Amino acid sequence: MREVGVERRMRVCVVFGTRPEIIKTAPVILELRRRPTVFETLAVCTGQHREMAGPYLEMFGLEPDVNMEIMQARQSLDSIVSKTIDRFGPVVEEFRPDVVVVQGDTSSAFSAALTAAQHKIAVAHVEAGLRTYSLANPFPEEMNRQLIGRLAALHFAPTNRAAENLLGERVAREAICVTGNTGIDALFEVLQSKGKKVEVVDPAGLGQEHQRLLCVTMHRRESLGEPLRNALAAFREICDRYPDVRIVFPVHLNPEVRQVVQSELGADPRISLIDPLPYDQFVGLLNRCHFVLTDSGGIQEEAPSLGKPVLVLRENTERPEAIEAGTARLVGTETAKIVGAASILLDNEDEYNLMAKAQNPFGDGTAARRIGDALWAWHCKRT
Repeated sequence: MREVGVERRMRVCVVFGTRPEIIKTAPVILELRRRPTVFETLAVCTGQHREMAGPYLEMFGLEPDVNMEIMQARQSLDSIVSKTIDRFGPVVEEFRPDVVVVQGDTSSAFSAALTAAQHKIAVAHVEAGLRTYSLANPFPEEMNRQLIGRLAALHFAPTNRAAENLLGERVAREAICVTGNTGIDALFEVLQSKGKKVEVVDPAGLGQEHQRLLCVTMHRRESLGEPLRNALAAFREICDRYPDVRIVFPVHLNPEVRQVVQSELGADPRISLIDPLPYDQFVGLLNRCHFVLTDSGGIQEEAPSLGKPVLVLRENTERPEAIEAGTARLVGTETAKIVGAASILLDNEDEYNLMAKAQNPFGDGTAARRIGDALWAWHCKRT
């Protein structure tokens, strides 16, 4: 890559705030900052996952240049959008970036992209092209990522399937770069920094070698209510059927999730309800567990890199590559279906190995490098 003087540096503003955004933008920010003669990088934190953000930022050695502090208890989507626009506008006006980088599908990512576009600043979308084509599922994520896709000048698609989705929406081929997923970069960085030895937090003593440990996460808005209660009933039934199975459930800080989970599972000695873990410790939990039950998107990418099957507690997924590769199965939120899918993996070693040994389709851990190269190539064409 051609080195240039400070006056020619590309000004890049990277926006993040939620825990998954920190994980997936950290490799990009670190990569850009490794090229200080090429990029001037401004890291902007929305502050919406205030309690969870600190340990994650510390783990990656990141300090935000700007913290917009939009967090408010039980805030609405309207509040997230309006506060992000109101507080990000002055940041854009002062820094005047060449490009604003947003990641994924949060309402704050969409709001930052909209703000940039209104200031005639180019938008680059990390993890572009994921689609379910159902605006209600997941909500509001599917809406947000489609809207960001209409605003973006650069689309960093994690897979060929995602790139094909964008081409089908008439995005110009030259505006799309298939990079792999930056979440895999973060996962590999943690494993390498720990020498592939990451600790499992096991506060309830559930990690004995003779026990099969299942990792559970649920937090999406569309999971609230009956879907969540159905899934919780399934977890209890799985433990009833299999005496050697124990569940560790890092519970999201959303009060609507925590209250129901604590009420339904808090008294079950076979299920450990814990606070969200620092990322390196969560990687340790993934590495130790037998398989994962989740409505998360990122875990569908991360767990297969560790050889862990994923049962997706959703009606659809924007990551069909995982289903096609055989690393994940879509099981929905009905109690009987969840129990049935888990039983197959617990009873049938061949079925388990088919998933555990399938190849992860989400990248090789060099997505951030490809994003840095693509940003600079785009900048050079414009200047």
